[in-house]
Amino acid sequence: MGVVSAVADAVVVLFSLTIVVAAPLIDGQSLLPHTLYPAPLRDLKRWYAAEFGDYLMAQPPAFLRGLFWLELAFLWPLAVATLYGVLAKRRWAATTSLMAGVTTLTSMSAILGELLGSGRATPKLLQVYGPYIVFAVIAILRGLCSCSAPSTAASSAQKTRKKRV
Repeated sequence: MGVVSAVADAVVVLFSLTIVVAAPLIDGQSLLPHTLYPAPLRDLKRWYAAEFGDYLMAQPPAFLRGLFWLELAFLWPLAVATLYGVLAKRRWAATTSLMAGVTTLTSMSAILGELLGSGRATPKLLQVYGPYIVFAVIAILRGLCSCSAPSTAASSAQKTRKKRV
């Protein structure tokens, strides 16, 4: 079980790292004035949209801009906390992992619904968005499975206290 936990932690760290970097630098370009971003970052977003045929990033619809605001205001701080929590082995990282996973899975459901429903999704574009579903599910499972461990530790602590009395 230790190997599975280590792999889940590695996936959650990778997932959190991509959110920490991409949310303010790439997704934020759809919300904030373009003058805040240097030309190479603006060019990177344009290149990505053209290379992968990501029509959502090229011209973000209103629902996607709403998801980007949610990502910047809620998911980005959660990803930072989760990244720190997992790397520092904090118990509360299970909670932030669960919250980040649920938020991402919810957002990805709306995005994939648009991509598949519009019929404009290319296999290359689905390969970009698909891993986020996997990452989100792993983050959720990590959060749910890690929550059972502290209760075992708490019951051990109660047994220790009873022995002292």
